Amino acid sequence: MKLDITTLEGKSAGSVELSETVFGLEPRADLLARMVRYQLAKRRAGTHKSKGRSEVDRTRKKIYKQKGTGGARHGAASAPQFRGGGKAFGPVVRDHAHELPKKVRALALRHALSAKAKDAGIIVIDDAKLAEPKTKVLLGHFGKLDLSSALIVGGAEIDTNFGLAARSIPNVDVLPVQGINVYDILRRDKLVLTRAAVDALEARFK
Repeated sequence: MKLDITTLEGKSAGSVELSETVFGLEPRADLLARMVRYQLAKRRAGTHKSKGRSEVDRTRKKIYKQKGTGGARHGAASAPQFRGGGKAFGPVVRDHAHELPKKVRALALRHALSAKAKDAGIIVIDDAKLAEPKTKVLLGHFGKLDLSSALIVGGAEIDTNFGLAARSIPNVDVLPVQGINVYDILRRDKLVLTRAAVDALEARFK
């Protein structure tokens, strides 16, 4: 698969041949769904908590005698059926993460890249660098590239000026190549890869 390389100014900078084993697979929705579920579950804090009947600050004394009142046979006022009592089967602090094999995660990333390539959603630029951290300048470049919702993946390190200029632009994410992931790829309309990012991804899955 051959793609043209452009500069941030929208000028031609040659072309690149994308590997079919990384960008040319037939996307599987089930793999992508599994990976997104894995990522979202892994990042949940899991700090939700409600108090049970043993934790609420209420008396444990039997509220009235067992027989002779004509009412139900109740015990402590901390029971769940009473106002102010503990919650039955409430949420507890826990880890929501679940296992997903490393090979499946790697395959899902390749399928996400292939899905973007199939939808013509990949743009390759020569480099992601700015002379000064000016958001207005970067927005001008994005206008030439027709970018409104994009994930921009650079090399091993993101240019400081570029990162500062992009951080206040809505619907634009900037990541180093080692941080690329399925969820961020799918949540944006366009995937912008630098030449260094393409080389790193192909070397990673070689």
